[in-house]
Amino acid sequence: VQLVESGGGLVQAGGSLRLSCAASGRTFSMYAMGWFLQSPGKDREFVAAISWTGRDTGYADSVKDRFTISRDNAKNTVYLQMNSLNPEDTAVYFCARSKGYRVDISSDDYGDWGQGTQVTVSS
Repeated sequence: VQLVESGGGLVQAGGSLRLSCAASGRTFSMYAMGWFLQSPGKDREFVAAISWTGRDTGYADSVKDRFTISRDNAKNTVYLQMNSLNPEDTAVYFCARSKGYRVDISSDDYGDWGQGTQVTVSS
């Protein structure tokens, strides 16, 4: 499967961005999807995940109540709506497809990754 992220960019603190991740293939709806971030010199960190049906979601504490993950299985696309952004959210954001159908928070549970999209939040 190929995953292609878009929607990153430069935004001022307090602003919003919506990331999109388009997946190829016919099995998109069978797997949970997740978003991770990586800052320079740091390990990849879990941000949010959504189950195969979209009914269940999970978030890192740092983004809870600010970010919302959603998916449109008809469009093979998963989204990350990011509100109230702050400079600490600056990172490369990766979309990933889980190896299963439930919400997973460990990067080890994901087998396919996009190339990432840069999000920069200025103060």
